[in-house]
Amino acid sequence: MREAYQSDLRHIVDDLLDMADMVGHALEDATTALLEGDLALAERVVTADPHIDARQVELDAKAVELLARQAPVATDLRLLVASLRMSSSLERMGDLAAHIALVARRTHPDAAVPAAHREQIARMSQLGLNALQGASEVIANRDLALAAQVEKQDDELDHLMLEISREISSGGQETYTNAEIIDLTLLIRFYERLGDHAVSLVRRIGFLVTGDSVDTLSEGVDVPEF
Repeated sequence: MREAYQSDLRHIVDDLLDMADMVGHALEDATTALLEGDLALAERVVTADPHIDARQVELDAKAVELLARQAPVATDLRLLVASLRMSSSLERMGDLAAHIALVARRTHPDAAVPAAHREQIARMSQLGLNALQGASEVIANRDLALAAQVEKQDDELDHLMLEISREISSGGQETYTNAEIIDLTLLIRFYERLGDHAVSLVRRIGFLVTGDSVDTLSEGVDVPEF
């Protein structure tokens, strides 16, 4: 009986890692669709998003069942509570990847990102992907040193968002169309939020390992719905 219970807990972690892998593929494909104008790839990301949503529902149902059936305590309880929050963060990350793909789809066949910002957007995407991959390693190995690195790297995403925002503001309508201003503003927000959700993931692992409460007062870490 105890072995089956421990197996169920391991499956919860495996499900979180599977969700993270799905989100990572969605983010890569969404950015490729955005920068290369690949309409078919954008459609694939949008179509795949409900599968990420379904995985969250399945994972949460498993966690709630274990909470009700096993009445876990200590680390096991923290794992199940944290998994409910982490699955929500991963689902939101999947939504953000889909939002990026929707921008690519809406602007096709025109370029969604002006040439001057393509490199910056590609860098934001890579940083978001690195953060997600780092968070996956933290979930798998409970490595708090790596968790600290994920948080530190998030600063570069924030910096890039502000940099592009300043450039948009200083360029004005002489440099950008209204549509470009709107799309760029949305895109940099989507990528920045991806980083915030990755930080939220690793902070949940910090709670799991140490039992210390997650800082709910920091807007940059405990992520509101978006």
